[in-house]
Amino acid sequence: MRVITGSCRGKKLKTLESLDTRPTTDMVKEAVFSIIQFDVPASSVLDLFAGSGQMGIEALSRGASHCVFVDSNPEAVAIVKDNVDSCGFNKESRVLCMDSLEYLKVAKAGIDIVFIDPPYRKGIVEKALELVESKLNDGAIVVCEHEKELGLGESYGRLEFHKRYKYGKTALTVYKIPMKEVDY
Repeated sequence: MRVITGSCRGKKLKTLESLDTRPTTDMVKEAVFSIIQFDVPASSVLDLFAGSGQMGIEALSRGASHCVFVDSNPEAVAIVKDNVDSCGFNKESRVLCMDSLEYLKVAKAGIDIVFIDPPYRKGIVEKALELVESKLNDGAIVVCEHEKELGLGESYGRLEFHKRYKYGKTALTVYKIPMKEVDY
């Protein structure tokens, strides 16, 4: 697994050898970043259920200003820390070993991009969407990676369904918070 492009292009990332962790395939990662490419520079990113941290690291490589990585598995957190360190993103990163849903209850507002990729078939995506909505800036984007059979709602608070993509057994559902209209 490698960083696709940006300041760390081609950098190899460590992964966790576990049945509980499914690294995002390069095809899906490329698809995600082609969807959000213009929103990444200078953004504040949250990588929930971070695994190896590859999604947040890819965002940092492409110019995101900061990323918080959250995973409850101490082995995954150690790998995220190694990957962040090897890419030189320590100053731009915060790596937390805690339950992602619990983190969302205490997280500060001001997030621009969120990656949600929890264990499949546990109903976690919906809970995360409900909790994260209040932490997001106007114009924020949430990318959910989940099993293709899962049908998610049209909206979660201010989050509105944008588009759904399918890649083999995996689906991506993208939500956005509309920008507020400014009266002049």
